[in-house]
Amino acid sequence: MGYGKRFLILILSILILCSFAFAEDYSLQHFLTKATSKPDALTKKEKVELLDQIERLLEKSLQVHGQITRDLQTGEIDIRYQEGDFWISKLKEDWKSIEAGMEQVKLLKEKPGHLVGSIKLYKSLKDLSVNFNAYNNMPSFSAFVGDLAPELELWADPVFYQLYLLPLARLKDVEKGPPPKEKKPTPTVKKP
Repeated sequence: MGYGKRFLILILSILILCSFAFAEDYSLQHFLTKATSKPDALTKKEKVELLDQIERLLEKSLQVHGQITRDLQTGEIDIRYQEGDFWISKLKEDWKSIEAGMEQVKLLKEKPGHLVGSIKLYKSLKDLSVNFNAYNNMPSFSAFVGDLAPELELWADPVFYQLYLLPLARLKDVEKGPPPKEKKPTPTVKKP
């Protein structure tokens, strides 16, 4: 009986390990490959994973944003006052973009077919990628941003735009037929 239990545990362990080995990898590379080949519609699981990856990216952006803001405010990044003022204003814009992006991700997780939410998320990602690319051009900020700027750009444009936003817009654009004609109620006139 001891051997039977051990054998059963061994078989269960192998099955569990195999399930991990065959689990799909939803990395940036997976989505880029899917976007560059003939884009098929994303499965429900892929849509959820895409939104999860974007949410992680926004959280990472928030951390970088916090580090740059903190170092600018404490003076650890040495730049002139006027230039610092400019970058603080850009960081405030980024805060709004990150916040809006997080809200839209939550909305899309609940309602994946929400077109306006998808457009707002795309705009947030594009705005962040533009600003983070600008930060990368500043030697003081590039150490913080690093590969995040191009990663934001890739997630925004080829991945989210091609695989999520465009198919959703095409679905919303197709009408099932002409809109139904409304019947106008005839006014009733009382005779005196």
